[in-house]
Order: sequence, then structure tokens, then C-alpha cells
Amino acid sequence: MKRFIIPAFALLLFSFTAHAQRYAVIDSKYILEKIPEYKTAQQKLDQLSELWQQEIDQKQVAIDKMNKEFEAEQVMLPDNLKKKREDEIFNKQKELQDLQRKRYGFEGDLFKKRQEFIKPLQDKVYNAVQKLAVEKQYDFILDKSAGITVIFADPKLDKSEEILKSIGVK
Repeated sequence: MKRFIIPAFALLLFSFTAHAQRYAVIDSKYILEKIPEYKTAQQKLDQLSELWQQEIDQKQVAIDKMNKEFEAEQVMLPDNLKKKREDEIFNKQKELQDLQRKRYGFEGDLFKKRQEFIKPLQDKVYNAVQKLAVEKQYDFILDKSAGITVIFADPKLDKSEEILKSIGVK
């Protein structure tokens, strides 16, 4: 039995070393930040977000004012007017929540604009990474800026600069 296990183990060990996988590391965040179009797109997104936030803040101020006025006057108002004012405030708050969801929610305006501005640049980087993987015969390319935790990566494995060169960024 021992004569069978030792050669089988040696054969298994040899097969693992014979199929060593090639890999590289990139930093997609670093790559994107070096692309001038990305900076421009990010600035546009920031401007839109700031504009939308101002709109939301103005509506919130108006709602707060309505609440203060209602609190001050509610003692003197008849029940039917109280109910009407409460409904108005409730409707305004609902409109505000809907606007926040429309602007910043899942698949909201900010998400759509990010897709419009940033996605083409991400696709450009992805295609360059894919091309590098095929040309250099890499089995894996890890992104150290994403959710993968890379404790240590030899700097000579970092191919971020090659990706930047291949998409024309210096």
C-alpha cells in the first residue's frame, strides 16, 4: 500500500507544479483616476449630485417651515383644517422621499448618469485587461482596488501601467 501512496502523491505534486497558473495584479481605481475623461465625468456627476441635493434641501426647508407654522397655529385651527394641513405636510414629505429615491435610489438618476458617463471608461479598461490577459497568457488578473483583499502583491506583477499604455493614457 505504501508503494502505491508515495508515487501517487509524487505524481499529484508534479501535476500541480506542471500546471502553475500565471497571474497579474492591477489597480482599476488607479487606472481610472489616470484617465482624463474619468475625472471630467466624475466632476459632471458631482455637479449634478450637488444640484439635486440643493433641490432636495430647498424642499426640506419648505416642509420644515410648513411644520413650524402648523405647530404654531394648530391650537386655533378647527379639526377639518388641521386634518387638511396634516395631509398637505404628509404629501409634501412623500414627494420629497419620492424625489430622493428618483435622484439617488437604486437605478435612480445618479445611477443612470454614472452608467452613461463612467461605464464606457470601465469597459475600455476591461477590454484592455482582457487583451493583456490573452496576449501574456495570464490565467488570473486580480484587482487590488476592488473587494478582493490582496495582502501583498509583488510590484513587478502590477500591470496597471501596461493597461494605461494600451488605452493610450500616459
